[in-house]
Amino acid sequence: MDIQKGQLVMPVGPMESLEKQLSCPICLEMFTKPVVILPCQHNLCRGCANDLYDSRNPYHYSGGIFRCPTCRFEVVLDRHGVYGLQRNLLVENIIDIYKQQLENSGGGGGLEPPLKAKDTKEPMCEEHAEERINIYCISCQVPTCSMCKVFGQHKDCKVSTLKSVYETQKAELQNATELLATSNSCVQAMLVQLEDTSKTVEENSQLQKQRLGEKFDLLYAILEDRKAHLLEQITQEQDEKVAVVRSLIQQYKERLEASSKLMDQATQSLDNSNIADFLINAKKLIAEAKDTAKNSQLQRPEPGFEKMDHLSLFTEEVEDVLAKMDFGANDEEEEEEEEFEEAEEEEEE
Repeated sequence: MDIQKGQLVMPVGPMESLEKQLSCPICLEMFTKPVVILPCQHNLCRGCANDLYDSRNPYHYSGGIFRCPTCRFEVVLDRHGVYGLQRNLLVENIIDIYKQQLENSGGGGGLEPPLKAKDTKEPMCEEHAEERINIYCISCQVPTCSMCKVFGQHKDCKVSTLKSVYETQKAELQNATELLATSNSCVQAMLVQLEDTSKTVEENSQLQKQRLGEKFDLLYAILEDRKAHLLEQITQEQDEKVAVVRSLIQQYKERLEASSKLMDQATQSLDNSNIADFLINAKKLIAEAKDTAKNSQLQRPEPGFEKMDHLSLFTEEVEDVLAKMDFGANDEEEEEEEEFEEAEEEEEE
């Protein structure tokens, strides 16, 4: 079909040819309104397009990719899905005219003759009712009639034939459509690139989380190992000091036992009524008692022997470092060290 000079011109041939042009590539039947048009200029029944989209999108995601069943051109749909596509009112009007013609011809099939030129409705001029629109005013950018050019409001305007303007604007529209299709392809490629970027960000984030966990696990292991080592030092000193104290306790117990035994002997001698026996043992007991009394003070621990304060752990600096731990801290520390070394070299010079 073609539209020229503001009127509908039917192709010459059987009605089957027109019906074929008005057939949906999905259901293979004549388009059922509403009819939508894709950026690739192919038309579809919106119902068929929606069924095809739902079959490819079982989870009913918002938006997505719709592929034209005729040329496989991919269309990026928004959240409205197929219902966001533009309706082709021109095709819908042609379908109405076609069905009306079939009814007027008795409901015949594809064997009826095509519409005659006299049966077509030509747009007429609003200012001159008897004149059909047959020229185009380039100055005002509107179609008009010859009378308007000769006597009317367009007499001083530049005009051209409908066919020449039609061909020009048709070419411009075709170029604009191609540019739009190219733009859609670029947008679609950008969407794919952004999706890949998003996926890469997620993967890199997961990798850094894993590395961060490994770093902290290593720090935990170092702290646990150091903790065990320091606890071992405390336990070792505890054992050594406790051993010294226990040794002194044992010595004092032995001395106390010997002293108690000597006191028992002295008490028995004092209770002995035999003077001769008493005198035989008394001198020895007196010497042993005096000697034991003199040596009763044994070695004792030094003052503060029991303290363990020297094994206290001061972690303020480490706590400050851990509290300030952040990403990229190593680079800053290296820069500070380099600046410090450079300052020292300048001072030496």
